[in-house]
Amino acid sequence: MGATVSLVIGIIVLGCVFMVFWEYRIRHPDVLVLYESRDQIRVRTGLIYPRHFSLPLKRTTYPIQLNIEATSEGDLGVRVKLVGSVAPSVKNIDCLIRVGGWDQEAVARTANEAQVLIEGLVKEYAEHIGIHALSSTGILFYLNEHASLVEEKFGVELVSITIQSVEPTDPKIADALRQQQQASLLEETERKNHEARVAAAKSKYQADEEIAEREYALELKKAALKQTLLEKESALARQRLEDELVRDRMRLAFEKEGLDVLRSSPELLMLTPQAARLAEASQNLKNARTVISLSNQDLEHGSEILGLFQSLLQKALESRKDS
Repeated sequence: MGATVSLVIGIIVLGCVFMVFWEYRIRHPDVLVLYESRDQIRVRTGLIYPRHFSLPLKRTTYPIQLNIEATSEGDLGVRVKLVGSVAPSVKNIDCLIRVGGWDQEAVARTANEAQVLIEGLVKEYAEHIGIHALSSTGILFYLNEHASLVEEKFGVELVSITIQSVEPTDPKIADALRQQQQASLLEETERKNHEARVAAAKSKYQADEEIAEREYALELKKAALKQTLLEKESALARQRLEDELVRDRMRLAFEKEGLDVLRSSPELLMLTPQAARLAEASQNLKNARTVISLSNQDLEHGSEILGLFQSLLQKALESRKDS
């Protein structure tokens, strides 16, 4: 009896263990596990979840690709090609399940529905823009502005979106736009080249002006230095002249004092160099005339000395006659 009870308990335990391993799963990091509670869809945060009461959704992105035939302003056809990707939005997971259903393919089905809204947004934007002004940048900006609308309605967020091409459906219009773009590009290039030439000429003019100003400043500095040098040389010459005039005045004053002494004492005239040379000449040549040459320095006062000498001789002769 005890063995039977133990066997039954073992079978029950094994069955429970089997049920646990069969029912519960481990949540992967890239998976959202959803469950319903009080008519609301919630996300499980635990590591283990019951697979029959939960819906695992991968967080990976789902690609989208659209070829949209739109009409621009003026009823001109345009073809827009875009690619992108969407991913589940945790904040609006109710909308995702409502559109895609309680299924692991809910993201794929919702992405297809979201493409319809994206196509409508592109067509809406193109209707109000002229074909010449329609660009991938403008379309992309408009879609990014309305990305929250896609998330709120379908429970998926736009992870990335790229405009591959925007071109008119009519080949003639496409060719005309290309020619217009080419002409605009050439015009822009010519304008840039002209601006570059103007900038180069302006830069050269400024450089030449600066060089001329520096050369002018250098010449002024040279002139100022030369003027200073001339002033210093003139001051030195003036100083030398003044010193020479002072020496000449001192020499003249000395000679004048000598003349005054000779006037007061004529007998001292015999002690002058001229009288000494005359006496020496008279001793060597008894019957010869003695010629006394006065140098340039003696010419200034030679006449005065000669006059004194003549008056002395005159007085001597007169005294001899009287004797």
